[in-house]
Amino acid sequence: MEPVLALVSGALFTAAIYLILRRSIVKLVLGLILLSNGANLLIFTVSGLTRNAPPLIPEGMLTPLGASADPLPQALILTAIVISFGVLAFAVVLIHRAYEVVGEDDLDQMKDTDR
Repeated sequence: MEPVLALVSGALFTAAIYLILRRSIVKLVLGLILLSNGANLLIFTVSGLTRNAPPLIPEGMLTPLGASADPLPQALILTAIVISFGVLAFAVVLIHRAYEVVGEDDLDQMKDTDR
């Protein structure tokens, strides 16, 4: 399963870079979303996938009995999801305001208003 997820993560990175290099500011934000999702999936894949093995230690034991899931990558990804949602909300409001002021979605046209 890890090779498939690595390929999916690579495809997300590829699509994200393609969208980031476009001139539209909406495509730029969509590329940033794909980039963050690809990074999250990459962290999950690198940390190793363990199914049906909760990270619980039985009472009186110092270590888990068998294979267990690592809770640290899950906590990191949960934090990254919350942060990326906040950045996305800010970017959407910023794009909306920029479109109201400039009336253009093209980044090159937005540069012309700096004068």
